[in-house]
Amino acid sequence: MKLKTAAAIILLFSAKAFAQTGDPVIMNIAGQDITRSEFEYSYKKNNSEGVIDKKTVDEYVDLFVNYKLKVQAAVDERMDTLASYKSEFRHYRDQQIRPSFITDADIEEEAHIIYDNEVKRIGPDGLIQPAHIFVRLSTDADKATEAAAKARIDSIYNALQKGADFTELASTKSEDPGASSRGGVIGWISHGQTFEEFDKAAFALGKGEVSKPVQSPVGWHIIKVIDKKMLEPFDSLRASIMTFIERRNIREQIIDRKLKAVADGSNGKTAEQIMDEQAAKMQAEDSDLANLVREYHDGLLLYEISNREVWEKGAKDEAGLNAFFKKNKKNYKWDEPRFKGMAYHVKDKNDVKAVAKCVKGLKFEDWNEKLRTTFNGDSIIRIRVEKGLFKKGDNALVDSCVFKVADAKVKHLKEYPIDATYGKKLKAPQEMSDVRAQVTADYQAQLEKEWVAELRKKYTVVVYPDIVATVKERVQTKE
Repeated sequence: MKLKTAAAIILLFSAKAFAQTGDPVIMNIAGQDITRSEFEYSYKKNNSEGVIDKKTVDEYVDLFVNYKLKVQAAVDERMDTLASYKSEFRHYRDQQIRPSFITDADIEEEAHIIYDNEVKRIGPDGLIQPAHIFVRLSTDADKATEAAAKARIDSIYNALQKGADFTELASTKSEDPGASSRGGVIGWISHGQTFEEFDKAAFALGKGEVSKPVQSPVGWHIIKVIDKKMLEPFDSLRASIMTFIERRNIREQIIDRKLKAVADGSNGKTAEQIMDEQAAKMQAEDSDLANLVREYHDGLLLYEISNREVWEKGAKDEAGLNAFFKKNKKNYKWDEPRFKGMAYHVKDKNDVKAVAKCVKGLKFEDWNEKLRTTFNGDSIIRIRVEKGLFKKGDNALVDSCVFKVADAKVKHLKEYPIDATYGKKLKAPQEMSDVRAQVTADYQAQLEKEWVAELRKKYTVVVYPDIVATVKERVQTKE
């Protein structure tokens, strides 16, 4: 690394950095000390197993400096004060901090509360497992329909009285398709889970007993109680309750309650302030957490400012993209020709020439709208079109008509039997739009390069090579 001016990277042996033994400063960027542990954390994370483009420590120093310069630029632009940034950062940070407000004992207590509430809800009558034979009857049915439904349910009941099998009649006669497929069995229920009329009749039955026809707001039922039971002991249901707690996000509700309780017992502190204090405390005690939270902080700022200075700026700068393409046109080549145009299908042979005439002289990007308003503007669709930049193999019709592929399998449309193409074959890109994705990526890379150069002139960067050397030793030792 070459020695540069104070406005760029300065490599110095610092007495301050050299004297530190616990967690020495490895570099100073825009007046901010960066400790060895922070750099080492970032290096290891970005050069772990599975990373294809691994960097040496020296190579990573440059990348890390650029990263920190961008973050500093974002801080100077006060991006970390934006409400949107604060909200997103807190969300990420709090995912790490919130679990510290809950214990296994809290979860266990909540599980018992859920169980006790369920016992109270079920009440002394416990649970029953009913089955029913159902005859549907709507509330607005006329008298003839009512009579027919009553006659039907009475007929089924009479058959049961004479010894017919309940399960067989429920399977063949019931109008509840879900239950009838199970021989009429509904499943375990407690008071309050069905219509009042059904509930009253079902809970009055003993195990194995069958009711007389019972009318509810939806029709007639003949009910049989298959089984009865009280709720199982807590220990036998504990696993299911724990699953319920996780699936219903009750853990987060417990944390919210505990945060509120802490806030209510403080001297006017908000839950947000309490979270900030807890985060500071935990980061002071746990360097890995501190590095992770810092990574959230810096990463979000990096995204915001990079989007503004490079990504979005480069993608939307049409004038800049076109100028960049013209200047670097020789760098954009294809290994084989492309067809810039359209493959289309029409009903009337006269429309073949009409289509070509319609778009002739127009910009390529304006073809779709002109074709739509000219040929498909009313309820009658006269043309089917696929427009684009085609290489051999992209479209069978283009392969056949333009690239003269003898065995191209063109799929003819029955309602649009006449096939045609219009456009031109290109040996190389002629316009920026022909290779927009490549040009955009290259233009953004140039914008970033220029931006980083400006940042290196703007901010003072000091790197301490003696401390960098210790990172190399530590990395090699652990490898």
